[in-house]
Amino acid sequence: MASTRAARPAIGIANGKPLLDEVNLRLLAELRDDPRLSMSELARRVGMSPPAVTERVGRLEQAGVIRGYRLEIDPAAIGLPVSAWVRVRPGPGQLHRVAEVVRRTPQVTECHRITGDDCFLLHVFVAAVPDLEDVLDEIRQYGTTTTAVVVSTPVEPRPLPLSS
Repeated sequence: MASTRAARPAIGIANGKPLLDEVNLRLLAELRDDPRLSMSELARRVGMSPPAVTERVGRLEQAGVIRGYRLEIDPAAIGLPVSAWVRVRPGPGQLHRVAEVVRRTPQVTECHRITGDDCFLLHVFVAAVPDLEDVLDEIRQYGTTTTAVVVSTPVEPRPLPLSS
């Protein structure tokens, strides 16, 4: 059976040069802080020409270091104020079915395969607790769930630390 995991790019060396050198770490830091920067502005901030910066950013994208650029939306502002983390323990032979259900459930914004007694950790956003119950009922057809509703977020999701 073929693996469903995406191939992981080799990170570290590109075209015989270190990929995460001091300049690229500076580029990543600037893009982390403001992913909407133009290549011209990014080049100005790091003291390079725009074509050189464009080439370096392209190599970082191609190597999989930069995986994408995201828009962050406040869930409550679009009517999804209830956030919950759900651990899922699939029933015997149901691992793939749980994965299928959560892939097609738009309220699940993250799904991680984890170690321990449970196999999955999900982040779910819904409008109200009854909507959470509906999501959980779909998943419970294939396993058991343990749910923690978020009451506050002292640390919002933040960028990864970059060391040089």
